Amino acid sequence: MNRPRLTPSVIPNLFTAINMFCGFLSILSASDGNYNYAAWLIFAAALFDALDGLVARLTNSSSELGVELDSLSDIVSFGAAPSFLLYKTYFYTMDIWGIIISSLPLIAGGFRLARFNVQLIGFEKSFFLGLPIPSSALTIASFVLAFFNSKYSESFSDFIIPIVFILSYLMVSNIRYEVLPSISIKGMKEKPFHFLFILFSIVLVIFTYKLGLFFVFVFMIVIGIFRHIFNLITTKTKP
Repeated sequence: MNRPRLTPSVIPNLFTAINMFCGFLSILSASDGNYNYAAWLIFAAALFDALDGLVARLTNSSSELGVELDSLSDIVSFGAAPSFLLYKTYFYTMDIWGIIISSLPLIAGGFRLARFNVQLIGFEKSFFLGLPIPSSALTIASFVLAFFNSKYSESFSDFIIPIVFILSYLMVSNIRYEVLPSISIKGMKEKPFHFLFILFSIVLVIFTYKLGLFFVFVFMIVIGIFRHIFNLITTKTKP
């Protein structure tokens, strides 16, 4: 009898499966009213999403199957989970409009992933076209952690609708977002600003915790928008 042969792709695919499972647990937690736990599970899913890519590169086991599985996992953890969390925390009182608005990150994220898969050539990329769906999900999760049922609830609850619309648009936009550099001496030399930003982010989160998490993601998103505007202006002004 032939034994099943284990290949290097098993490990990154296992991390991808755990990512998907974290998204499922997040939905269950939000349905039970454990909103902070649901938000943290989205962060856990993002951690395993990063690990599957890292392990795939280290083991040289990237594959089309891995790409498709990763997208299916992402639509659960970074599309359905944050959309359901939004509905349970902010939009459940708005009837049909609440359902429609809270579904936007899921729908836009689905289009974002489909476009990514169609346009993918090879497995290495230097930038993302449109805001990556994990970044959108983590921004939503950090907003819930920082502002839902906190002393800032009333002051910031009005921002959630424009945030949802902006994030959904950015995912399907043509704005480029750079890939984080590899953690190495070469990566530090090529993109020193990125490493300084990572260090600054760590310090900010240590001192401000949940608030810092949210503002780190907002800053990353805003930087991408300003870079896009700057590139448009410089391109038009060139002779």
